[in-house]
Amino acid sequence: MNWLKSDGAARALLIGFITALTLGASACTLGGAAAGGYVGNKATDGSAVGTVGGAVAGGVIGHELSK
Repeated sequence: MNWLKSDGAARALLIGFITALTLGASACTLGGAAAGGYVGNKATDGSAVGTVGGAVAGGVIGHELSK
């Protein structure tokens, strides 16, 4: 579990999925945002803009998939 202590994006992803499981209907939006944020963070080597952009894109995709 050392990776969880050192990798903020992985921690955010895990928290997002746990929260998504508890919220039910909005789980796709929140899960998409968490996954998008993680991918955006990794793709841009930790850039804040990449993380936020990925989260926004993932949230929109998750929202559309939940319709």
